[in-house]
Amino acid sequence: MLADSLKTYAYLDKLNPEQRAAVLHGAEPALLQDTRPLLVIAGAGSGKTNTLAHRVAHLIVSGVDPRRILLLTFTRRAASEMARRVDRITRAVMGASASIETLAWSGTFHAIGARLLRECAEEIGLAPSFTIHDREDSADLMNLVRHELGLSRKESRFPTKGTCLAIYSRAVNAALPLSEVLPLAFPWCADWEEELRTLFGAYVEAKQAQGVLDYDDLLLYWAQMVAEPALAERVGERFDHILVDEYQDTNKLQADILLSLKPEGAGLTVVGDDAQSIYSFRAATVRNILDFPGAFDPKARVVTLDRNYRSTQPILTAANAVIALAAERFTKDLRSERHGGDRPDLVTVADESAQADYIVERVLQNREAGQLLKAQAVLFRAAHHSGPLEVELTRRKIPFVKYGGLKFLDSAHVKDVLAVLRFAENPRDRVAGFRVLQLLPGLGPATAAEMLERLATDPGRPFAAFEPNARIATPWQAFAHLLDGLRANEAQWPAQLDRVRRWYEPILERRHDDAGLRLADLIQLEQIASGYPSRERFLTELTLDPPEATGGHAIDPMLDEDFLILSTIHSAKGLEWSSVFVLNVVDGCIPSDMAGGTPEEYEEERRLLYVAMTRAKDHLTLMVPQRFYVHHQPRNGDRHLYALRSRFIPKEMLPLFADRFWPPPSAAASRRGERVQPIDIGARMRAMWR
Repeated sequence: MLADSLKTYAYLDKLNPEQRAAVLHGAEPALLQDTRPLLVIAGAGSGKTNTLAHRVAHLIVSGVDPRRILLLTFTRRAASEMARRVDRITRAVMGASASIETLAWSGTFHAIGARLLRECAEEIGLAPSFTIHDREDSADLMNLVRHELGLSRKESRFPTKGTCLAIYSRAVNAALPLSEVLPLAFPWCADWEEELRTLFGAYVEAKQAQGVLDYDDLLLYWAQMVAEPALAERVGERFDHILVDEYQDTNKLQADILLSLKPEGAGLTVVGDDAQSIYSFRAATVRNILDFPGAFDPKARVVTLDRNYRSTQPILTAANAVIALAAERFTKDLRSERHGGDRPDLVTVADESAQADYIVERVLQNREAGQLLKAQAVLFRAAHHSGPLEVELTRRKIPFVKYGGLKFLDSAHVKDVLAVLRFAENPRDRVAGFRVLQLLPGLGPATAAEMLERLATDPGRPFAAFEPNARIATPWQAFAHLLDGLRANEAQWPAQLDRVRRWYEPILERRHDDAGLRLADLIQLEQIASGYPSRERFLTELTLDPPEATGGHAIDPMLDEDFLILSTIHSAKGLEWSSVFVLNVVDGCIPSDMAGGTPEEYEEERRLLYVAMTRAKDHLTLMVPQRFYVHHQPRNGDRHLYALRSRFIPKEMLPLFADRFWPPPSAAASRRGERVQPIDIGARMRAMWR
């Protein structure tokens, strides 16, 4: 049966010709095999995930050892979904009883980087027991160093810890010197260049002294490691095939890593869409995907997936027209497998209030016609754009969820418990230690800092051997017993987390009024921990790809089970809905007046509109309010601004839309012509008290 499957590739029959070409590249008989790297330009809704999963499965079915396949994604969820699909396809071909190895090297760039760094730690001067700081821990350490250097006491305001970390992260991920990053992305901080350079140097020294890496280090150390030809060759030879999803979202470091591992390109496959590159604020660069073919000799093969299985053709025709005006792109015109459908609506309204009224009316009409609220979405360029709509939805008692909000690991009680585990894993981690020590009653910041200095002189010494102040001797004894037990692995994982929770419960009750609700979060954390083989893997992967708050985005449990989706365009990428409304398709919003005015920034704004439009399956509405109420103008106070339709939809494009006005001019004129009878409101008010 297997021989027949390999001969006919029957399991690929459901793929279209372009998808099939991408799957089979480099897997032909040896004499015909194409060893060039492969770039798959996967248009919106073109079955990208299905194609990539079939390619990985086909490699395995063709005899490639799955342990020699490296699959890189941007979220753990995407990696898990890809692995499930690959497993399903391979078992269907090779038989359910066949012994099929799992994808041992499938995960996010940061998770794979952490694994490789731990394996090669001693060769690159790292302690194998290094711990990883999440963003908040990194900001705390940055703030600690900032304070020690006296930068928090400057006469003029020095950038906050969050801004400092953002600048550092941008410079690292974009692989640009600070002198270029500041004027480009943080011009208001340009006067602090020398101080920031000193701060970042001290921050790096502090991390190294404490044996910690931050999120950005996982890529930076990996890139530095494979910059050494011998190490790059050794790591690269471990993998016959490297496949990368969402390549348009990679930054300079990630591209450098790939080119170092596979400098000739053999076995390298990247999948993405230049038209959906919208994350430059994370240091992602569209240049990676645009320049990929020419990075090799001979050039990479390019396969374009342009059959769209999501949207109707009129929606795609309008979206194609928007992106066709891009200054540089891989040429493709999405064509739909779904014929028919109406043109997208381009609705002009008076102001943001009218915009909110129109959307609420249409959403309710759609619901009455049988379309669930959660099958509809309202998208916007910036989170504050949805303010008037949120007010109207609340007034009309229409439940909604706005994408965004706190991550699960950002809550104080969860961070406390994780800090205990991190401190046990690495006693040199000052951020974790500083947080944990202050959980003990009667122990403040000064004492915590003093104790950390003492502990740092002998990090291998048992905690129980340290003698703290008499007033905290009793709580210290229980705490030291806990930490020493964790370090000695007296309990198996994840029972260690249960021990920490039981120790922490009295602290939880002392510190928080809603201790019961927070305890439920910690129990959920234990359930999450049961899915990891060790404490080290749990701390590493949870830091790199944290789950969101319980239940996803915060939803009031009293709300209806059906709810409208509100989302920024950035958060909506990769998702789809039957009906999509896009707010404020006017200059100043799309493109944003914060874009900076460079050609590259305007091109990304164009791609943002394209991404928003291609989320719609059946109905697309672009809203054009004519006026905005702008608050806190520095000279003139509050005022109205008049808006123009987005420059990305020039008048030549208007025939592709159903151009509408709301309310219709005839209705508005009719209302203006009605005679309004005078009403004596004052008399009514006086009568209320008679």
